[in-house]
Amino acid sequence: MNSTLKRTFALAAIVAFVFASVAAAGKKNFDPNHLVVGVTTGVHEEIMQQVKKLAAKQGINVEIKVFTDYVLPNIALAQGDLDLNCFQHKPYLDKFKADRKLDLVDVANTIIAPLGVYSKKVKSLKDLKDGATIGLPNDPSNGARALLLFQSLGLIELNSAKGLNVTTRDITKNPRKFRFIELEASQLPRQLDELDAAAINNNFAVEAGYVPARDAIGLESPNSLYVNVIAVRTENKDDPVLAKLIKIYRSPEIKAFIEANYKGSTIASW
Repeated sequence: MNSTLKRTFALAAIVAFVFASVAAAGKKNFDPNHLVVGVTTGVHEEIMQQVKKLAAKQGINVEIKVFTDYVLPNIALAQGDLDLNCFQHKPYLDKFKADRKLDLVDVANTIIAPLGVYSKKVKSLKDLKDGATIGLPNDPSNGARALLLFQSLGLIELNSAKGLNVTTRDITKNPRKFRFIELEASQLPRQLDELDAAAINNNFAVEAGYVPARDAIGLESPNSLYVNVIAVRTENKDDPVLAKLIKIYRSPEIKAFIEANYKGSTIASW
């Protein structure tokens, strides 16, 4: 090997070492004794308060930052103001990080506020008559979620190529000839007298006095695509203290808290 080639290889090795060192220096590992967690008000904050109590027994101080919107928790996470956040379902995270080019990843499922099918006329899906009129939310995101629920329940089949962007135009099989009516999501509980059934978002169902796990004639699975997740920066997804927190969150104690306090309106995914 001539001297010029030797110098070239040596320079390449130095450059590779420098880049590796910079990358390592830029990576922010979690403090093993302190985690900053972003949540939204309500259920996510309440559950995280219980997680905080259990984590303290293992020497981990969980600092909870509460947000009142769905935008700032991901921005704060990407900017390093949070170690992780816990407030959103996976489809929302995936779209948000793609739109804003954020290097975030989901690392664990947590809870689901299940979308359900409700009816005042029948007690079971099998009792729906052919040609029944079924309401679904008229906004694209929740409308697609409702159609995917109907598919999972065996009522219809959808064009798989459309993914989470399905509409009623993407129904490929409707053997019982159901008629789907799109209405304002918040109005669906009030329209049940006029409909044979309707897919109603969790918050509106609960506000109307329904207990999803008890009253729905069809309900999203805890492993639905719309399960809520814990998100972190991709560089931290394998951090050992994160693994400890996930184990605490998904513990029997937290599951018991969810079951006792939300009584089927919020469901643990484990």
